[in-house]
Amino acid sequence: MDYVSIRVSTLRGDQKINFDAYVKINDKMILYLRRGDSFEGNRLQRLKEKKLKKMFIEPQDEIGYRDYMQKNIELAYDNNSTKDIQTRSEIIQGQQQSNVEDVFDNPELAESYLNAKDAAGKYVQFLVSNAKGLQAVMSIQNTDKSISHHGVSVATLSVALSQKLGLTDTKMIQLLSLGAFLHDYGHHESPIYPRKKTSEMNADELLLYQSHAQEGAKKVQDKKHFDQLVLRIINEHEECADGSGYPRNLTEKQLDPASLIVSTCNNMDKLMTFENLSKEAACKQLMLNSVGKHPLGHIQKLIEVVKTL
Repeated sequence: MDYVSIRVSTLRGDQKINFDAYVKINDKMILYLRRGDSFEGNRLQRLKEKKLKKMFIEPQDEIGYRDYMQKNIELAYDNNSTKDIQTRSEIIQGQQQSNVEDVFDNPELAESYLNAKDAAGKYVQFLVSNAKGLQAVMSIQNTDKSISHHGVSVATLSVALSQKLGLTDTKMIQLLSLGAFLHDYGHHESPIYPRKKTSEMNADELLLYQSHAQEGAKKVQDKKHFDQLVLRIINEHEECADGSGYPRNLTEKQLDPASLIVSTCNNMDKLMTFENLSKEAACKQLMLNSVGKHPLGHIQKLIEVVKTL
């Protein structure tokens, strides 16, 4: 039987499933959870701690799985929902992470990209219209140091920073969010990152790490469904305002304003997620070490955002 893969990030602990869920062990499918049961308790957390990104269902259950996802998403985006904001945020964060992984796995598929683009617009609206949504999303720990989870966190901070900066162009903020979601495509299937901190890398590994922005953009630059601003963010998210970034040592005047926002937020989340700093320590280090590298106004307003988390 040809099983269908599903994303662990789309599953919910409090929702009964209407399909049988399998895990793959040594090329053998093992039934993990039966239909009518749920991932309550620590079942789902154990899967994430094992860095399991995919489970499997039987082909005849695919419609049931899609109904399950649709029900969860509709519930999460409904501002009149009886679900609390934390539960809603976890569902929405999981959907965004799944969309990022779909694009990373299939960048040539316009459908995957356009789904992520549409979801990015809804995500921005959710964050803007729900004051506690930002805090709820950012409270979800990236325990497995996932690049896709990191992308959602950077997008979340980028939307919040854009609001602090007074930006109102909804189309631009949607693409800003999408670019932040996808900014680390060059790290997809990386043999070293995020397994190693940059401080632990040898010269060759560091060179490979520093090529990820340019390589990521290069891999998708011929995909006509990718928006130009998204491509710029992928290519420029490691650049710095003072020209000390990479791959091209561009300065603030040469960078797209959206790339500058994502670059600042990317730096902040790397400190919290991959360097394991508390939000207080990350704010302090960003201010001490990154003034000049990022616009001072960006740093100050982003610190204001993070202090509310």
